[in-house]
Amino acid sequence: MMLRKVKDLLEMIKFGHTIFALPFALIGAFLAKRGVPEAATFVWIILAMVGARTAAMGFNRIADRKFDAANPRTADRAIPSGAVRLAEAWGMVVLFALLYFVACSQLNPLTLLLSPFALGLTFLYSLTKRFTWLCHVVLGIALAFSPLGGWVAVKGNLFDFPFVLSLGVLFWVAGFDTVYACLDADFDRQAGLYSLPSRFGREKAFKLAVFFHGLAFLLFICTGIVSRLNIYYYMGIALTAGALFYQHIAVNPRDLSRIQLSFFTMNGLISLTLFVATWLSLVV
Repeated sequence: MMLRKVKDLLEMIKFGHTIFALPFALIGAFLAKRGVPEAATFVWIILAMVGARTAAMGFNRIADRKFDAANPRTADRAIPSGAVRLAEAWGMVVLFALLYFVACSQLNPLTLLLSPFALGLTFLYSLTKRFTWLCHVVLGIALAFSPLGGWVAVKGNLFDFPFVLSLGVLFWVAGFDTVYACLDADFDRQAGLYSLPSRFGREKAFKLAVFFHGLAFLLFICTGIVSRLNIYYYMGIALTAGALFYQHIAVNPRDLSRIQLSFFTMNGLISLTLFVATWLSLVV
């Protein structure tokens, strides 16, 4: 019974999708150290990211539970279906938020000082669809704190931080979240929710997503330049270009059937590829 409940909770927050943001936090940490950080710092960064992402996703499911129940695509999610009770979801949010703050406190004072703002942004995202179609950009800003947080966790300051990296993450996230929101464009419009697809239609939303991803790609290239990375990083950039391109040929406004592959597999591949490429560039 307990294992089933844990499985339901992990499925509710799509725990495996932690892979989207975590590699960028590690990229920030590796760039700050110009190599591999100390083991303790490495572990606390991972725990902080797991805590923040789990708490934020749990809050998202709580905040959206009524909309999820009314939407045929999401009606079988854990809270609307009754697999997870509201009190259990809140308990998970509080527990992992505590893990996040404890992990930040073990790093340095600036990490702890910035931690409420970073977590607050991820919580705010869950509410933005109620009042702005720029919600995808807000999510991008929230995840852009990942590399910044990794850097601060190692150095304890923002001196020389490559802000182009965070901007790249911002537009990368805004792009894929815009594409994913196309699944619910009709429902969002009827429910009075805001998103780029519900406001401008799927065709224009896809074009904006291409624009966002083009910006992200250029900013990731700039990251390599300002961080003085070598050929291994640019090999990763080439693979990233392929993954971004594939997303926009695998899915189109009239055929969203392969959006799971585009959203989950390709974006997980991008974050992992850039992390490995950065790691190799710094240590080889």
